[in-house]
Amino acid sequence: MQRIRLRYTKRGRLRFTSHRDFQRAFERALRRSEVPMAYSAGFTPHPKVSYANAAPTGTGSEAEYLEIALSEARDPGTLRELLDASMPDGLDIIDAVEARTSGLADRLTASVWEMRLDGVAVEEAEKAVTAFLAAETVEVQRRAKNGMRSFDSRAAVVDLQALDPQSDRSGDRPCAILRLVVRHVTPAVRPDDVLSGLRAVADLAPPVPAAVTRLAQGLFDEESGTVTDPLAPDRDAAPAVLSTDDRPAVATAPEGAGTA
Repeated sequence: MQRIRLRYTKRGRLRFTSHRDFQRAFERALRRSEVPMAYSAGFTPHPKVSYANAAPTGTGSEAEYLEIALSEARDPGTLRELLDASMPDGLDIIDAVEARTSGLADRLTASVWEMRLDGVAVEEAEKAVTAFLAAETVEVQRRAKNGMRSFDSRAAVVDLQALDPQSDRSGDRPCAILRLVVRHVTPAVRPDDVLSGLRAVADLAPPVPAAVTRLAQGLFDEESGTVTDPLAPDRDAAPAVLSTDDRPAVATAPEGAGTA
């Protein structure tokens, strides 16, 4: 059984698709592409697909991950192209590697998020960011299955910056971009929780809902403060393909030589 790990996106209007909607679209793409899926045992077999840490409905993403198990070996690059052609525009399969290591979910320990705040001046966003980072704790509330739940939104945030989107600003309308790195903790701290925290400490309230996009997710590197590619260990573990020049020479007998 071969395992393939895929990276996919949620772009444009497709950011409003739920995780269940994506599952249905992906399983249709598997059938259309005639992927030789491995199935679970039991009375109701289903394709072996493992989803990891899906983004909330309404947020865009450039870095969603899943793993599939195949009953027959396939080239990851060819498989990616077939699946991408069968998916709706906006749900794009952008990377595929053969799983050669264990623990993909264990390597998804942090996310890089971007929030576009239309109607908010960069200076106002910078003041709110400074107040948020200076606080030891920022308590926020979120409605859960068992009612309202309070938790600290500050501890999970390892970096938060306010940026000016000068390249795409139209007219004099103010706009600020928040770039944040958030650890995956329990309970999960989502971008909207950070916005609630900014409202609590600095009364930052965007006049329109923020456009939120996950730019990356992976293992958080403590030394560099960056989020690394979770598929890199699988690429590094792949056997090297020797070129013609790199292959060892085969010794041949000189022309005309024979046995004694």
